Amino acid sequence: MNRTIRRASVFTLLLVVALLARATWVQFYDGKALADDKDNRRNVIATYSAPLGNIIVGGRAVTGSARTGDGSDLAYKRTYKDGELYAAVTGYASQSYAPTQLEGIYQDLLNGTDSRLRTVMDTVTDKRADPGNVVTTIDPDVQKAAYDALGDKKGAAVAIDPATGKILAVVSTPSYDPASLTDADTAGSAWKKLNADADKPLTNRALRQPLPPGSTFKLVVAAAALENGLYSSVDEKTASPNPYTLPGTSTVLSNESASAPCENASIRVALEYSCNTVFAKMAATLGQDKVRATAEKFGFDDSTQDTPVRAYASVYPTKMDDAETALSGIGQFDVTATPLQMAMVSAAIANDGKLVSPHMVSQITDGGGDVLKDYDDDTSTQQIVSSSTARQLQSAMQSVITDGTGTNARIPGVTVGGKTGTAQHGENNSKTPYAWFTSYGKSDSTGKEVAVSVLVEQSDAARSEVSGNGLAAPVAKAMMKAALKS
Repeated sequence: MNRTIRRASVFTLLLVVALLARATWVQFYDGKALADDKDNRRNVIATYSAPLGNIIVGGRAVTGSARTGDGSDLAYKRTYKDGELYAAVTGYASQSYAPTQLEGIYQDLLNGTDSRLRTVMDTVTDKRADPGNVVTTIDPDVQKAAYDALGDKKGAAVAIDPATGKILAVVSTPSYDPASLTDADTAGSAWKKLNADADKPLTNRALRQPLPPGSTFKLVVAAAALENGLYSSVDEKTASPNPYTLPGTSTVLSNESASAPCENASIRVALEYSCNTVFAKMAATLGQDKVRATAEKFGFDDSTQDTPVRAYASVYPTKMDDAETALSGIGQFDVTATPLQMAMVSAAIANDGKLVSPHMVSQITDGGGDVLKDYDDDTSTQQIVSSSTARQLQSAMQSVITDGTGTNARIPGVTVGGKTGTAQHGENNSKTPYAWFTSYGKSDSTGKEVAVSVLVEQSDAARSEVSGNGLAAPVAKAMMKAALKS
Protein backbone atom coordinates (compact mmCIF):
# COMPACT_ATOMS: atom_id res chain seq x y z
CA MET A 1 0.00 0.00 0.00
CA ASN A 2 1.51 3.29 -1.04
CA ARG A 3 1.86 6.26 1.28
CA THR A 4 -1.07 8.25 -0.21
CA ILE A 5 -3.53 5.41 0.33
CA ARG A 6 -2.30 4.89 3.90
CA ARG A 7 -2.77 8.56 4.72
CA ALA A 8 -6.26 8.59 3.21
CA SER A 9 -7.15 5.49 5.20
CA VAL A 10 -5.94 7.00 8.48
CA PHE A 11 -7.80 10.25 7.78
CA THR A 12 -11.00 8.36 6.96
CA LEU A 13 -10.63 6.28 10.12
CA LEU A 14 -10.23 9.47 12.19
CA LEU A 15 -13.39 10.91 10.65
CA VAL A 16 -15.32 7.74 11.53
CA VAL A 17 -13.99 7.82 15.11
CA ALA A 18 -14.93 11.52 15.43
CA LEU A 19 -18.41 10.81 14.07
CA LEU A 20 -18.91 7.94 16.51
CA ALA A 21 -17.66 10.09 19.41
CA ARG A 22 -20.04 12.91 18.49
CA ALA A 23 -22.97 10.51 18.15
CA THR A 24 -22.14 9.01 21.53
CA TRP A 25 -21.90 12.46 23.10
CA VAL A 26 -25.25 13.55 21.67
CA GLN A 27 -26.96 10.31 22.66
CA PHE A 28 -25.63 9.95 26.17
CA TYR A 29 -24.75 13.50 27.29
CA ASP A 30 -26.90 15.90 25.25
CA GLY A 31 -29.81 13.52 24.96
CA LYS A 32 -31.42 14.44 28.27
CA ALA A 33 -31.07 18.16 27.62
CA LEU A 34 -32.68 17.77 24.20
CA ALA A 35 -35.44 15.60 25.64
CA ASP A 36 -36.15 18.14 28.37
CA ASP A 37 -36.08 21.16 26.06
CA LYS A 38 -39.27 23.21 26.45
CA ASP A 39 -39.57 23.43 22.65
CA ASN A 40 -39.46 19.65 22.20
CA ARG A 41 -43.01 18.83 21.14
CA ARG A 42 -42.55 15.19 22.12
CA ASN A 43 -42.69 16.28 25.76
CA VAL A 44 -46.04 18.01 25.26
CA ILE A 45 -47.37 14.99 23.38
CA ALA A 46 -46.22 12.69 26.18
CA THR A 47 -47.66 14.94 28.90
CA TYR A 48 -51.08 15.03 27.29
CA SER A 49 -51.15 11.42 26.08
CA ALA A 50 -53.02 10.40 29.24
CA PRO A 51 -55.03 12.05 32.03
CA LEU A 52 -53.05 14.13 34.52
CA GLY A 53 -53.20 13.75 38.29
CA ASN A 54 -55.33 16.19 40.24
CA ILE A 55 -55.17 19.09 42.67
CA ILE A 56 -57.44 18.41 45.64
CA VAL A 57 -59.34 21.00 47.69
CA GLY A 58 -61.47 19.88 50.63
CA GLY A 59 -61.37 16.27 49.48
CA ARG A 60 -62.57 17.15 45.97
CA ALA A 61 -60.57 17.40 42.76
CA VAL A 62 -60.75 20.91 41.30
CA THR A 63 -58.88 19.79 38.19
CA GLY A 64 -59.52 17.05 35.66
CA SER A 65 -58.61 15.82 32.18
CA ALA A 66 -60.79 15.40 29.10
CA ARG A 67 -60.20 13.79 25.71
CA THR A 68 -59.67 16.34 22.99
CA GLY A 69 -61.51 14.25 20.40
CA ASP A 70 -60.05 16.25 17.53
CA GLY A 71 -57.70 13.62 16.16
CA SER A 72 -54.59 15.59 17.13
CA ASP A 73 -51.50 14.08 18.75
CA LEU A 74 -52.55 15.74 22.03
CA ALA A 75 -55.02 13.18 23.33
CA TYR A 76 -56.05 14.99 26.54
CA LYS A 77 -56.36 18.54 27.82
CA ARG A 78 -56.59 19.92 31.35
CA THR A 79 -59.99 20.88 32.75
CA TYR A 80 -60.95 22.92 35.82
CA LYS A 81 -63.91 22.96 38.18
CA ASP A 82 -64.64 26.47 39.50
CA GLY A 83 -61.54 27.62 37.65
CA GLU A 84 -61.81 31.32 38.48
CA LEU A 85 -62.37 30.55 42.16
CA TYR A 86 -59.16 28.51 42.47
CA ALA A 87 -56.93 30.07 39.79
CA ALA A 88 -54.67 31.74 42.39
CA VAL A 89 -54.05 28.29 43.88
CA THR A 90 -53.89 25.93 40.90
CA GLY A 91 -52.43 28.16 38.21
CA TYR A 92 -52.82 26.56 34.78
CA ALA A 93 -51.49 23.60 32.78
CA SER A 94 -51.43 24.46 29.09
CA GLN A 95 -50.62 22.65 25.87
CA SER A 96 -48.98 25.88 24.67
CA TYR A 97 -47.46 27.60 27.72
CA ALA A 98 -45.36 26.59 30.70
CA PRO A 99 -47.52 25.61 33.70
CA THR A 100 -47.78 27.93 36.71
CA GLN A 101 -48.53 27.82 40.44
CA LEU A 102 -49.16 24.29 41.78
CA GLU A 103 -49.58 22.98 38.23
CA GLY A 104 -46.01 24.05 37.50
CA ILE A 105 -44.36 23.16 40.81
CA TYR A 106 -45.77 19.62 40.78
CA GLN A 107 -45.72 19.12 37.01
CA ASP A 108 -43.69 15.89 37.18
CA LEU A 109 -45.91 14.43 39.89
CA LEU A 110 -49.09 15.31 38.00
CA ASN A 111 -47.90 13.93 34.65
CA GLY A 112 -46.41 10.73 36.10
CA THR A 113 -42.72 11.38 35.40
CA ASP A 114 -41.74 11.87 39.07
CA SER A 115 -39.31 9.05 39.94
CA ARG A 116 -41.10 8.48 43.27
CA LEU A 117 -44.15 7.21 41.39
CA ARG A 118 -42.38 4.42 39.51
CA THR A 119 -43.00 0.82 40.50
CA VAL A 120 -40.62 -2.06 39.77
CA MET A 121 -42.78 -3.06 36.83
CA ASP A 122 -42.74 0.52 35.49
CA THR A 123 -38.94 0.37 35.57
CA VAL A 124 -38.83 -3.00 33.79
CA THR A 125 -41.32 -2.00 31.08
CA ASP A 126 -40.18 1.65 30.92
CA LYS A 127 -43.85 2.61 31.22
CA ARG A 128 -44.77 6.04 32.55
CA ALA A 129 -46.14 5.72 36.05
CA ASP A 130 -49.69 6.57 37.02
CA PRO A 131 -49.84 10.26 37.96
CA GLY A 132 -49.96 11.49 41.55
CA ASN A 133 -52.16 14.06 43.26
CA VAL A 134 -51.60 17.29 45.20
CA VAL A 135 -53.69 17.67 48.37
CA THR A 136 -54.00 21.32 49.39
CA THR A 137 -54.70 22.95 52.75
CA ILE A 138 -57.31 25.24 51.18
CA ASP A 139 -60.71 25.32 52.89
CA PRO A 140 -63.31 25.59 50.09
CA ASP A 141 -65.75 27.52 52.30
CA VAL A 142 -63.16 30.14 53.26
CA GLN A 143 -61.95 30.39 49.65
CA LYS A 144 -65.49 30.96 48.36
CA ALA A 145 -66.31 33.43 51.13
CA ALA A 146 -63.29 35.53 50.17
CA TYR A 147 -63.99 35.31 46.44
CA ASP A 148 -67.65 36.22 46.80
CA ALA A 149 -66.97 39.06 49.26
CA LEU A 150 -64.33 40.62 47.01
CA GLY A 151 -66.76 40.37 44.10
CA ASP A 152 -65.87 42.80 41.31
CA LYS A 153 -63.29 44.64 43.41
CA LYS A 154 -59.65 44.45 42.38
CA GLY A 155 -57.81 42.97 45.33
CA ALA A 156 -56.68 39.89 47.21
CA ALA A 157 -57.21 37.95 50.41
CA VAL A 158 -55.33 35.30 52.39
CA ALA A 159 -56.37 33.21 55.41
CA ILE A 160 -54.00 31.20 57.62
CA ASP A 161 -54.48 28.83 60.56
CA PRO A 162 -52.09 30.45 63.10
CA ALA A 163 -51.39 27.21 64.98
CA THR A 164 -50.48 25.06 61.96
CA GLY A 165 -49.47 27.51 59.22
CA LYS A 166 -52.02 25.97 56.86
CA ILE A 167 -53.17 28.46 54.24
CA LEU A 168 -56.95 28.24 54.12
CA ALA A 169 -57.59 30.68 51.28
CA VAL A 170 -55.66 32.45 48.53
CA VAL A 171 -57.82 34.68 46.35
CA SER A 172 -56.86 37.27 43.73
CA THR A 173 -59.40 39.35 41.81
CA PRO A 174 -60.13 39.87 39.03
CA SER A 175 -59.47 36.22 38.35
CA TYR A 176 -59.41 34.20 35.13
CA ASP A 177 -60.50 30.75 34.00
CA PRO A 178 -57.42 28.51 33.60
CA ALA A 179 -59.42 26.38 31.17
CA SER A 180 -59.12 29.16 28.59
CA LEU A 181 -55.38 28.48 28.35
CA THR A 182 -55.38 24.68 28.20
CA ASP A 183 -56.16 23.96 24.53
CA ALA A 184 -53.36 24.60 22.04
CA ASP A 185 -55.87 25.76 19.40
CA THR A 186 -57.36 28.54 21.53
CA ALA A 187 -54.69 29.31 24.16
CA GLY A 188 -52.93 31.92 22.02
CA SER A 189 -55.91 34.24 21.66
CA ALA A 190 -56.84 33.82 25.33
CA TRP A 191 -53.26 34.58 26.36
CA LYS A 192 -53.22 37.80 24.34
CA LYS A 193 -56.54 38.91 25.79
CA LEU A 194 -55.51 38.23 29.40
CA ASN A 195 -52.19 40.03 28.99
CA ALA A 196 -53.87 43.02 27.34
CA ASP A 197 -56.26 43.41 30.30
CA ALA A 198 -55.19 46.48 32.33
CA ASP A 199 -56.38 44.79 35.53
CA LYS A 200 -53.78 42.02 35.06
CA PRO A 201 -55.89 38.97 36.00
CA LEU A 202 -52.88 36.65 35.62
CA THR A 203 -51.11 38.44 38.49
CA ASN A 204 -51.44 36.63 41.82
CA ARG A 205 -52.06 39.69 43.98
CA ALA A 206 -52.27 37.61 47.16
CA LEU A 207 -48.69 36.32 46.90
CA ARG A 208 -46.86 38.27 44.23
CA GLN A 209 -47.78 41.94 44.27
CA PRO A 210 -46.34 43.80 47.28
CA LEU A 211 -47.97 47.20 47.84
CA PRO A 212 -47.76 49.85 50.60
CA PRO A 213 -49.50 48.31 53.65
CA GLY A 214 -50.44 51.63 55.21
CA SER A 215 -51.52 51.55 58.83
CA THR A 216 -51.55 47.75 59.09
CA PHE A 217 -47.75 48.06 59.37
CA LYS A 218 -48.24 49.91 62.68
CA LEU A 219 -48.59 46.47 64.30
CA VAL A 220 -44.96 45.74 63.39
CA VAL A 221 -43.82 49.11 64.76
CA ALA A 222 -45.78 48.54 67.98
CA ALA A 223 -44.15 45.11 68.33
CA ALA A 224 -40.71 46.69 67.84
CA ALA A 225 -41.43 49.32 70.50
CA LEU A 226 -42.49 46.71 73.06
CA GLU A 227 -39.71 44.26 72.22
CA ASN A 228 -37.02 46.96 72.46
CA GLY A 229 -38.32 48.39 75.72
CA LEU A 230 -39.29 51.77 74.31
CA TYR A 231 -42.62 51.21 76.04
CA SER A 232 -43.44 48.52 78.58
CA SER A 233 -47.16 48.29 77.94
CA VAL A 234 -49.73 49.06 75.26
CA ASP A 235 -51.43 51.27 77.85
CA GLU A 236 -48.37 53.39 78.68
CA LYS A 237 -48.54 56.96 77.42
CA THR A 238 -46.20 57.68 74.51
CA ALA A 239 -44.22 60.85 73.85
CA SER A 240 -46.12 61.87 70.73
CA PRO A 241 -46.82 65.45 69.66
CA ASN A 242 -49.87 66.19 67.50
CA PRO A 243 -49.24 67.30 64.82
CA TYR A 244 -45.74 65.91 64.31
CA THR A 245 -43.02 67.56 62.24
CA LEU A 246 -40.97 64.98 60.40
CA PRO A 247 -37.38 65.13 61.70
CA GLY A 248 -35.00 67.28 59.71
CA THR A 249 -37.84 68.80 57.64
CA SER A 250 -40.60 71.37 57.84
CA THR A 251 -43.19 68.79 56.75
CA VAL A 252 -46.01 68.45 59.26
CA LEU A 253 -47.71 65.08 59.65
CA SER A 254 -51.28 65.07 60.92
CA ASN A 255 -53.96 62.46 61.57
CA GLU A 256 -57.01 61.50 59.57
CA SER A 257 -59.29 62.83 62.28
CA ALA A 258 -58.37 66.17 63.86
CA SER A 259 -60.42 65.28 66.92
CA ALA A 260 -58.72 61.92 67.55
CA PRO A 261 -56.95 61.80 70.96
CA CYS A 262 -53.53 61.12 69.42
CA GLU A 263 -51.34 63.48 71.44
CA ASN A 264 -49.20 61.31 73.75
CA ALA A 265 -51.66 58.45 73.12
CA SER A 266 -50.90 54.94 74.33
CA ILE A 267 -50.26 52.21 71.76
CA ARG A 268 -53.78 50.88 72.36
CA VAL A 269 -55.44 54.23 71.71
CA ALA A 270 -53.10 54.95 68.80
CA LEU A 271 -54.12 51.66 67.16
CA GLU A 272 -57.81 52.30 67.86
CA TYR A 273 -57.68 55.70 66.15
CA SER A 274 -54.84 54.78 63.76
CA CYS A 275 -52.74 57.76 64.88
CA ASN A 276 -50.09 58.50 62.25
CA THR A 277 -48.26 60.92 64.53
CA VAL A 278 -47.71 58.31 67.24
CA PHE A 279 -46.24 55.61 65.01
CA ALA A 280 -44.18 57.96 62.85
CA LYS A 281 -42.57 59.37 65.98
CA MET A 282 -42.18 55.85 67.40
CA ALA A 283 -40.37 54.58 64.27
CA ALA A 284 -38.06 57.61 64.21
CA THR A 285 -37.21 57.13 67.89
CA LEU A 286 -36.55 53.41 67.48
CA GLY A 287 -34.50 53.95 64.32
CA GLN A 288 -34.71 52.02 61.10
CA ASP A 289 -32.44 49.17 62.23
CA LYS A 290 -34.67 48.14 65.14
CA VAL A 291 -37.85 48.43 63.11
CA ARG A 292 -36.27 46.45 60.27
CA ALA A 293 -35.09 43.71 62.63
CA THR A 294 -38.64 43.20 63.88
CA ALA A 295 -40.11 43.39 60.38
CA GLU A 296 -37.70 40.74 59.16
CA LYS A 297 -38.72 38.42 62.00
CA PHE A 298 -42.27 38.65 60.70
CA GLY A 299 -41.05 37.75 57.19
CA PHE A 300 -40.22 41.04 55.48
CA ASP A 301 -37.22 41.06 53.12
CA ASP A 302 -37.40 37.27 52.69
CA SER A 303 -36.96 36.49 49.00
CA THR A 304 -37.12 32.70 49.55
CA GLN A 305 -40.63 32.48 50.96
CA ASP A 306 -42.24 29.39 49.43
CA THR A 307 -45.81 28.29 50.06
CA PRO A 308 -44.70 26.20 47.96
CA VAL A 309 -45.44 28.89 45.35
CA ARG A 310 -42.62 31.44 45.59
CA ALA A 311 -44.09 34.61 47.14
CA TYR A 312 -42.54 37.96 46.31
CA ALA A 313 -40.63 39.53 49.15
CA SER A 314 -42.33 42.19 51.24
CA VAL A 315 -39.87 45.02 51.78
CA TYR A 316 -38.74 47.22 54.63
CA PRO A 317 -36.38 49.73 52.97
CA THR A 318 -32.74 50.41 53.76
CA LYS A 319 -30.70 53.61 53.93
CA MET A 320 -33.45 55.98 54.98
CA ASP A 321 -33.04 59.34 56.64
CA ASP A 322 -34.95 60.12 59.85
CA ALA A 323 -37.96 61.60 58.04
CA GLU A 324 -38.23 58.58 55.76
CA THR A 325 -37.90 56.26 58.74
CA ALA A 326 -40.81 58.11 60.36
CA LEU A 327 -42.93 57.64 57.23
CA SER A 328 -42.03 53.95 57.17
CA GLY A 329 -43.63 53.72 60.61
CA ILE A 330 -47.05 54.31 59.07
CA GLY A 331 -46.49 51.82 56.23
CA GLN A 332 -45.57 54.42 53.63
CA PHE A 333 -42.34 55.62 51.97
CA ASP A 334 -40.95 52.43 50.35
CA VAL A 335 -42.51 49.85 52.68
CA THR A 336 -44.38 47.17 50.71
CA ALA A 337 -46.21 44.01 51.73
CA THR A 338 -48.28 41.23 50.21
CA PRO A 339 -51.59 40.11 51.72
CA LEU A 340 -49.78 36.88 52.65
CA GLN A 341 -47.23 38.88 54.64
CA MET A 342 -49.83 40.85 56.58
CA ALA A 343 -51.76 37.65 57.32
CA MET A 344 -48.51 36.27 58.74
CA VAL A 345 -48.23 39.30 61.04
CA SER A 346 -51.70 38.69 62.47
CA ALA A 347 -51.11 34.93 62.64
CA ALA A 348 -47.92 35.34 64.69
CA ILE A 349 -49.59 37.77 67.10
CA ALA A 350 -52.60 35.46 67.49
CA ASN A 351 -50.28 32.49 68.13
CA ASP A 352 -48.60 34.15 71.14
CA GLY A 353 -45.66 35.38 69.10
CA LYS A 354 -44.90 32.10 67.30
CA LEU A 355 -44.84 32.17 63.51
CA VAL A 356 -45.47 28.82 61.83
CA SER A 357 -44.24 28.69 58.23
CA PRO A 358 -47.28 29.10 55.95
CA HIS A 359 -48.00 26.39 53.40
CA MET A 360 -50.90 25.53 51.08
CA VAL A 361 -50.02 21.92 50.23
CA SER A 362 -50.78 19.32 52.86
CA GLN A 363 -49.60 16.18 51.07
CA ILE A 364 -48.58 14.78 47.74
CA THR A 365 -49.70 11.23 46.98
CA ASP A 366 -49.28 8.57 44.32
CA GLY A 367 -52.19 7.48 42.16
CA GLY A 368 -53.33 5.01 44.80
CA GLY A 369 -53.46 7.62 47.56
CA ASP A 370 -50.27 6.60 49.37
CA VAL A 371 -48.50 9.64 50.82
CA LEU A 372 -45.18 10.50 49.20
CA LYS A 373 -44.55 13.56 51.36
CA ASP A 374 -46.48 15.13 54.23
CA TYR A 375 -45.90 18.88 54.39
CA ASP A 376 -48.00 19.35 57.51
CA ASP A 377 -45.23 17.59 59.43
CA ASP A 378 -42.51 19.63 57.72
CA THR A 379 -43.25 23.11 59.07
CA SER A 380 -40.93 25.31 61.08
CA THR A 381 -41.96 27.46 64.05
CA GLN A 382 -40.13 30.53 65.29
CA GLN A 383 -40.77 32.63 68.39
CA ILE A 384 -40.48 36.01 66.70
CA VAL A 385 -41.76 38.19 69.57
CA SER A 386 -42.32 37.35 73.21
CA SER A 387 -45.63 35.92 74.32
CA SER A 388 -46.06 38.98 76.52
CA THR A 389 -45.72 41.33 73.55
CA ALA A 390 -48.06 39.20 71.45
CA ARG A 391 -50.75 39.11 74.14
CA GLN A 392 -50.60 42.84 74.64
CA LEU A 393 -51.00 43.35 70.91
CA GLN A 394 -53.89 40.89 70.85
CA SER A 395 -55.63 43.01 73.46
CA ALA A 396 -54.94 46.24 71.57
CA MET A 397 -56.14 44.73 68.28
CA GLN A 398 -59.36 43.66 70.01
CA SER A 399 -59.87 47.27 71.06
CA VAL A 400 -59.62 48.30 67.39
CA ILE A 401 -62.67 46.11 66.72
CA THR A 402 -64.72 47.00 69.80
CA ASP A 403 -63.89 50.70 70.12
CA GLY A 404 -61.84 51.77 67.11
CA THR A 405 -61.69 51.81 63.34
CA GLY A 406 -62.44 48.12 62.72
CA THR A 407 -66.04 47.78 63.86
CA ASN A 408 -67.22 46.21 60.59
CA ALA A 409 -65.33 43.02 61.48
CA ARG A 410 -67.29 42.27 64.65
CA ILE A 411 -68.65 38.71 64.81
CA PRO A 412 -70.97 37.47 67.60
CA GLY A 413 -69.38 34.61 69.52
CA VAL A 414 -65.92 35.35 68.14
CA THR A 415 -63.10 37.34 69.70
CA VAL A 416 -61.74 39.44 66.86
CA GLY A 417 -58.61 41.56 66.81
CA GLY A 418 -57.65 43.62 63.79
CA LYS A 419 -56.04 46.65 62.21
CA THR A 420 -57.29 48.81 59.38
CA GLY A 421 -55.09 50.50 56.83
CA THR A 422 -55.42 53.03 54.03
CA ALA A 423 -52.29 53.43 51.94
CA GLN A 424 -51.48 56.31 49.63
CA HIS A 425 -51.39 55.47 45.94
CA GLY A 426 -49.76 57.45 43.16
CA GLU A 427 -47.66 60.59 43.20
CA ASN A 428 -48.92 62.94 45.92
CA ASN A 429 -51.68 60.38 46.62
CA SER A 430 -53.27 61.28 43.28
CA LYS A 431 -54.86 57.86 42.76
CA THR A 432 -57.47 55.99 44.78
CA PRO A 433 -55.86 54.74 48.03
CA TYR A 434 -55.44 51.06 48.85
CA ALA A 435 -57.74 49.71 51.57
CA TRP A 436 -56.26 47.08 53.93
CA PHE A 437 -57.47 45.01 56.84
CA THR A 438 -55.55 42.37 58.78
CA SER A 439 -57.03 40.45 61.68
CA TYR A 440 -57.44 37.26 63.64
CA GLY A 441 -60.56 35.62 64.98
CA LYS A 442 -60.99 33.08 67.78
CA SER A 443 -64.21 31.18 68.39
CA ASP A 444 -65.41 31.70 71.96
CA SER A 445 -66.95 28.21 71.99
CA THR A 446 -64.37 26.03 70.24
CA GLY A 447 -61.12 28.02 70.55
CA LYS A 448 -60.54 27.60 66.81
CA GLU A 449 -58.51 30.45 65.27
CA VAL A 450 -57.87 32.02 61.90
CA ALA A 451 -55.79 34.97 60.70
CA VAL A 452 -56.71 36.90 57.57
CA SER A 453 -55.51 39.79 55.47
CA VAL A 454 -57.45 41.63 52.80
CA LEU A 455 -56.34 44.21 50.26
CA VAL A 456 -58.79 46.15 48.12
CA GLU A 457 -56.72 47.78 45.41
CA GLN A 458 -59.60 49.29 43.47
CA SER A 459 -63.40 49.37 43.83
CA ASP A 460 -66.34 51.40 42.62
CA ALA A 461 -66.50 53.28 45.95
CA ALA A 462 -66.02 57.03 45.96
CA ARG A 463 -62.56 58.13 47.05
CA SER A 464 -64.00 59.61 50.27
CA GLU A 465 -65.49 56.21 51.14
CA VAL A 466 -62.28 54.22 50.70
CA SER A 467 -61.15 52.78 54.02
CA GLY A 468 -59.94 49.53 55.49
CA ASN A 469 -63.03 49.32 57.67
CA GLY A 470 -65.45 50.12 54.86
CA LEU A 471 -64.05 47.96 52.05
CA ALA A 472 -61.66 45.33 53.43
CA ALA A 473 -63.05 44.51 56.89
CA PRO A 474 -66.34 43.05 55.57
CA VAL A 475 -64.35 40.67 53.37
CA ALA A 476 -62.26 39.58 56.36
CA LYS A 477 -65.42 39.13 58.42
CA ALA A 478 -66.92 36.79 55.83
CA MET A 479 -63.71 34.75 55.72
CA MET A 480 -63.44 34.48 59.51
CA LYS A 481 -67.08 33.40 59.82
CA ALA A 482 -66.53 30.67 57.21
CA ALA A 483 -63.34 29.44 58.88
CA LEU A 484 -64.75 29.38 62.43
CA LYS A 485 -68.19 27.97 61.80
CA SER A 486 -68.96 24.95 63.99
